[in-house]
Amino acid sequence: MERPLDRLGRLCARRPWRTLVLWLLAAGVLLGVGQAAGSTFVNDFRVPGTESQEATDVARDHFPTFGVVSATVVWSAEEGSLQDPARQAAVRQMIEAMRGQPDVAAVDDPFPSPDGRAAMVNVDYEKELGELDGTHYERLREAAEPAQDAGLRVEFRGAVVDLGTEPTTSAAELVGVGAALLVLIIAFGSLAAAGLPLLVAGVGIVVGTAIVLLIGLIVDIPTSAPIIAVMLGLGAGIDYALFVLSRFRSILAHGEDKVRAAGHATAAAGHAVVFAGGTVVVAILGLSFAGIPFVGAMGVAGAVTVAVMVVAAITLLPALLGLLGHRVNALPVPKLTKRARASAGKPDDESGPTYRWGRHVQRHRVLYALLSTALLLALTAPVLSLRLGTPDDGIQPTRNTQRQAYDMIAEHYGPGWNAPLVITVTDTSEMGVNAFAGALATDPDVELVTPPTTSEDGEITLITAIPRYAPQDQEVSDLVHRIRDTIGPDSLASTGGTALVGGATAVVIDMADVVGKRLPWVILAVVGAGMVLLLFMFRAPVVALKAAVMTLLSIGVSFGVIIAMFQWGWGLDLLGIDKSVPVMSAVPMILFAVLFGLSMDYEVFLLSAVRESYDKDRDPHRAVVVGIGTTARVISAAAIIMACVFLSFVSVPETLIQMIGIGLATAVIMDATVIRMVLVPAVMSLLGNAAWWRPGRKPAPRPAAIDGPADTPGTVGGEQDPESQRV
Repeated sequence: MERPLDRLGRLCARRPWRTLVLWLLAAGVLLGVGQAAGSTFVNDFRVPGTESQEATDVARDHFPTFGVVSATVVWSAEEGSLQDPARQAAVRQMIEAMRGQPDVAAVDDPFPSPDGRAAMVNVDYEKELGELDGTHYERLREAAEPAQDAGLRVEFRGAVVDLGTEPTTSAAELVGVGAALLVLIIAFGSLAAAGLPLLVAGVGIVVGTAIVLLIGLIVDIPTSAPIIAVMLGLGAGIDYALFVLSRFRSILAHGEDKVRAAGHATAAAGHAVVFAGGTVVVAILGLSFAGIPFVGAMGVAGAVTVAVMVVAAITLLPALLGLLGHRVNALPVPKLTKRARASAGKPDDESGPTYRWGRHVQRHRVLYALLSTALLLALTAPVLSLRLGTPDDGIQPTRNTQRQAYDMIAEHYGPGWNAPLVITVTDTSEMGVNAFAGALATDPDVELVTPPTTSEDGEITLITAIPRYAPQDQEVSDLVHRIRDTIGPDSLASTGGTALVGGATAVVIDMADVVGKRLPWVILAVVGAGMVLLLFMFRAPVVALKAAVMTLLSIGVSFGVIIAMFQWGWGLDLLGIDKSVPVMSAVPMILFAVLFGLSMDYEVFLLSAVRESYDKDRDPHRAVVVGIGTTARVISAAAIIMACVFLSFVSVPETLIQMIGIGLATAVIMDATVIRMVLVPAVMSLLGNAAWWRPGRKPAPRPAAIDGPADTPGTVGGEQDPESQRV
């Protein structure tokens, strides 16, 4: 692959303006078409093959208005009474205004709370969620002004409200980009060089987002998917450009002309970028095995964006490098420039700290292997208490109207009113319905059972059960399974009917069950695909297996930190969350796929350097030291950048984004420090030549471990000698 990449890099560097124009045209056209087509992002939480989905489908077949898009409006009198004539008139005015709004199909009559201090209505819409926008929520707020002027507190929740209050990522992006720029300036000592990775990533984000918009015309893309795609795109795009740019500057410093340097850098670093990015893309696409459409759609959005970043790193960046040449070091920062040039200007110096560290780890390889493994396993231990769920409005920031509406309902109606179970009974006989409703009402975890509603065709009956507990409480999950396993079958046995438990709460429970069943298959598919790619690149089965195991360890640490923080509540106040929550069902799958790919980035870059040295002198111990010495500085900078980008998105007030951001940042930090700088060199030293064994080839004799500076001259330090990179 190096030869075609070398030609591609030279071609783009030789015709920079043509390449730049093509990229800018692609960005403009794709973004324009996507916006003109009116594509929107929609949360479709269907879980095919589950009972809750079957209950929803059956109910919709017999109740045309079942499951329509709606909003809940709840109001309360903090002081005085709801029965005040002025307040009653204001409420009537509010409801009439809502009934007259565009796209509103119906508004229920007010449903008062048992304590008489609150009431609520449902506002049903006649259009699908994708056909609505934030203006519908704004109209609800405007309609509520008379009630608020009368001294009532009015809050909102529901899909339409979520649509009108979607979190923005502009602040997070600015913080992430700012932190990345600072790290790049320190690494390169030049404002021009520091700005290039950000420019490449920025163009890639525009193109990737435009493609995701177009994909949204074909499949439903969740509202969180673009945020996750931007997060991954920024992190991966800056890192990929960083690796190619670092190699280009080193080769340029050795006297190569800018076109040849761009070609060699694309061949050397770009080769690793393609394989690393390919691993990320394949791993994320493995989410399609989840069996949950919205999880698979998130994978598609992330994979598309990362793929665009790979293409940008091997085409757009070489064009910019060919355009700038030695001006890539323009706008220097004096003190930082001196240090950066000293590092790049003496690539043969193996007395640097990273080389010394590599030799130190080799001398104590057994101890470091045991200690680092023990640390990683200890941080992974919380995984044993993993509990899946989907946090609801109850964990949103207290300033959000959805959270305030949730709390008002729990206070005045009871916590179970936020977790209604809508049960579809395929039996309309009086005996069967009464038997089921009676058995349901006697369950100790059921607060209320609503009167049965029979469809016009007389084929099914709907019954709503209100639990005594909040949606995320284990008792609600136990109740759902008890209805399915015991209450329904026992009470309907004589009539032959069935009871299908549905509703949003049941969907969440079924999603957790599906994730528990499918996660092993997703892991198998992702790990298998990753190992195949590594085998294709290095042709070393032991290295591929070792890489998979190391990656699983970093993923385990990520899961452990998320569980300790969100499920156990450690440090949640830092995020503005006032109570612990279960891990969102989609998070383990998304994190595993993304982290497996991203962890392979550093594995590929490190092992590429190790393999290059090993192929020269067949000394596995020295190859490990050279690999660490030549990549540690760049990998560290890349890891800091990626961690800063991921952590910046924790400011987005959405639990899914916060969990993924913290999980990704944790894994990247641990991967670039404990794993790449300690465990990998220790294990590679223990394996020796066996690490590079190929089937049918006898391993080379195992040299002694390196205890001091290497005696073999000619090995390049900070970067590989450009002549050795020529294809």
